[in-house]
Order: sequence, then structure tokens, then C-alpha cells
Amino acid sequence: MTHPVSLVMPPACRRTCTSQVLLVLAAATLSGCVVGPDFVTPGEPEIDRYLQAPLLSQPAAADGKRQYFSQQTELPADWWRLFKSVALDQTMARALQNNPSLQAAEASLRQSQNMLHAGDSVFYPSVAASLADERARSNPYQNGVMSTGTVFNVATASGSINYLFDIFGAERRTVEGLAAQLEQQDFLVKAAYLTLSANIVNTCIARAAYAAQIEETEQLIALENAQLHSIEIQVQSGTQAYPNILSQRSLIAANEALLAPLAQKKNQADHLLALLEGSTAEQTNLPQMRLDSLILPLDLPLSLPSALVRQRPDILAAEALLHVASANIGVATAAMFPSLSLSAAYGKAGVSLGSLFGAGGTFWSIGPALTVPVFEGGKLRYQRAAAVDAYQAQLANYRLTVLSAFAQVADALTALQQDALALQAQVDARAAATTALAMLQVNYRAGMSDYVDVLTADVQLHNASIGYLQAIAQRHQDTVALFVALGGGWWNAVALARPEQVP
Repeated sequence: MTHPVSLVMPPACRRTCTSQVLLVLAAATLSGCVVGPDFVTPGEPEIDRYLQAPLLSQPAAADGKRQYFSQQTELPADWWRLFKSVALDQTMARALQNNPSLQAAEASLRQSQNMLHAGDSVFYPSVAASLADERARSNPYQNGVMSTGTVFNVATASGSINYLFDIFGAERRTVEGLAAQLEQQDFLVKAAYLTLSANIVNTCIARAAYAAQIEETEQLIALENAQLHSIEIQVQSGTQAYPNILSQRSLIAANEALLAPLAQKKNQADHLLALLEGSTAEQTNLPQMRLDSLILPLDLPLSLPSALVRQRPDILAAEALLHVASANIGVATAAMFPSLSLSAAYGKAGVSLGSLFGAGGTFWSIGPALTVPVFEGGKLRYQRAAAVDAYQAQLANYRLTVLSAFAQVADALTALQQDALALQAQVDARAAATTALAMLQVNYRAGMSDYVDVLTADVQLHNASIGYLQAIAQRHQDTVALFVALGGGWWNAVALARPEQVP
């Protein structure tokens, strides 16, 4: 329990004593300490690379393009423009303008700003004024007096002022925590911005890849229909057996069956893109984007681990939460010490509003109040211990966030190196399948090859073509993954301002 001690100044010495008390309390506040730990930013990691093996500065070339890693390359905040696609830029502008998740994050940021401003008010005196006019009836029995109650009027006009002296820093630690929460919310907005932009780019790449696979499959079906026509002529002339027609029709039907799943995946990507843009599927203006219109970024940035912890929004948000937990220890510690406040009131009273300013109606009070925690059953001590435990938990979460970030960068770096090897293998396979099919078709027309060899070459070409398109899309998406893993370049932008509305 706590014991408030009220010290009210006698009227005879109100001027002299009041000024002395104010001077003493002001001096106590100015010399007051701030209990609890001062927050210290976690140290930078003592590593200089993300992988055990030394990283190649230039992965293998693939499809005539080679990407480079460089610590001198800056990652722009609008990194998606590196793909050189106007349609992608317009889609991104619409999403940044209308996405509900980003709008919610920004509203939460404004909420944190207002909460901080509200918390700052504790450093100022609170002033209140009141005016009342009421009619009442007294009951002396409540006070143990055996008499009849009376009916009376009372009117009051008063003002009061209260000020809390933050001697041990409880309020300062509270405001420190609010400032850290604002910082955390600011980084959450940046994280939402980065997540949204990555989802937009990846969805656009996926849409373009599905469309390219559909186009490739339709071209293959057209080629196979032409082959079917040639086989039908040869069957009619007696140079081929009728089962060859059935085999060709079966192959065409099998490839036509592949179109529906691809169309469904593209439709799902369309619907996701509409959602990211903050509109419905029938309202959105979907971009007309070809996979081969996207330019693969070649000069790739690579931040050191020591720089990454100052760049990733999720790491900085976790650090801000660690700061909040540290400030909460100070709040819990200050609660174990006395608190001091000063209040003053002045007013007029009368039997009616018109008599408020008559003689003898003045009342006033002034004095400090000291509250000392004497016995709380261990509550305050355990609350502080709980605050320390919360700090340790948040410290572990911060370390996990850092380790996860390093793992994501490592994954992106190794993926890009493997993507180059996989893509070049698909390029070689596609070229070989194209040449093989052309040669077999010539031999087949000349009667030098069996038709089953042509069917096999058709299947190989289709698989190689689809694999080639998938490898290109994967290389683009893993490039996006690297940009995201490095933090998205927000520190190179003046502000994450709303772009102009784009049709």
C-alpha cells in the first residue's frame, strides 16, 4: 500500500512559504535522477560476410548476361525501376496509392505520433476550471447530528493547477518508451512498403511468366497441328500407318490440357495483383507486360553485415522494441520510489451565481503531496523483474531477427549463382531440342526417321522451352529477393511519399 502525505500551507505564511516550497521542489526536480538502464544500441556483428565460402564477385554468365556483386553499388529506394518496365512502374504507383495494408500501417504511425505528443504533456502543469450552480438538501444524520436537514443553493467558480515532479524519471522513461514505439512504427511502415513493392514485382513477373508459358504451349500446339496435317496426307497416300495420326492427336490433346492450369495460375496472379492495388478484379487496370520486356539488373549491391543491421526495417523495428523494453525497466524501477506532486486551487462560492464575487466567498488551497510506497506485497519488485525478463526476451527476438536477415541474404546470394547455372543449362537444352526437332522433321519427310522420334523431339522441345521460361522468371525473382533482403534501399530516399495518382 502507499501512504499519501498532504502538506497544506497555513494562511498566515502562504506567500513566504509557498515561494520557498516552489523553489525547493523545483530544485529537487532539476537535480532528480532517471532510474533504470539507459538504452544502448546493440553492437554490430563481428563478421564480414554471409557465407562460409568466399563469395564470387561475378556469378556465371547465363543467356548472355552476367550479374555482378559490388559493395560500392547503392540500392535505390525505387529499386523496381531497375527492371526498366513502364508497366511495372505504373502498377507500383497505383498500389502505393491505394493498398489498404500500407494505409493501415501509416495510420498506425500517425497514432503513435499522437500518443507521443499526448505523453509529452506530463511535463507541463495541468490546469482546469469549473463553474457550478446547484440546489441541494443536507442530511445531518449522515454526520451523526440529530437535527432537521435544510435545502440550500450553492454556486462555485474555481480553478486548479497540478504538477507532477518527475524526480526519479518515471515519466521520462514512459515518454522514452513512447518515442521508441513511434520509431518502431516508422520502421514497420518501411517494412510494409518493402513487402508490398516486392509482392507487386514478384506477382508481375509470375504473370508474365505464365503468359509466356501459355504462348509457348500454344505455339507448340500449332506446330503439332501442322505435323498432324502432314501425317494425315501421308496416311492417305499410304506411306504412313493410321496409328501415327492417333499418337499425334493424343500429344496435341495432352498439351492442350496444360493450358487450363497455366490460365488458372495467371488468373490467380491477376486477382492477387488487383488485391495489392487495393481494387477488385473487375476494376483493376492490369498491366500488359511480357517477360522478355523486363531488363535483368546486372550491377547488384551487397551491403556488409555491419551495414545491414542499420538498413533492414525489421531489424530496426526489433531494436526499437528492445528500446521500449529497456524504458519499461526504468518505469518499473521508478515505481519503487516516492512520487511528489504539487497542486493549487482558488475559487469563489456563494448562494447564487450573482453572489460569487461577494465578500467572504473566497476559498483556496496549495500544497505538495508525497506518496511513498511502503508495502505492496512484493508487487513492485516482481513487476520490475518481469520488465527485466521482457527485455531479455526482446533481446533474443532481436538476435533472431538479425540471424534471419543474414540467412535471407545468404539464400539470395547462393540462389543467384545457382540461377545462372540453371538458366544456362536450360538455354543449351532448348537450343539442342530445337535443332534436334528440325533435323528429325527433315529426316521424317525424307523417310529416314520414325515418327516416334519426332514425337519425342516435340516433347523435349516443349519441356526445354517451359524450363527456359521458368529459369528466367526465377532469376528475376531471386534478384528481387536480394533487394528485399538488403532492406530495399529506403535510406536512399528522402521520404516514402505518396506518388501521384496513376491511371
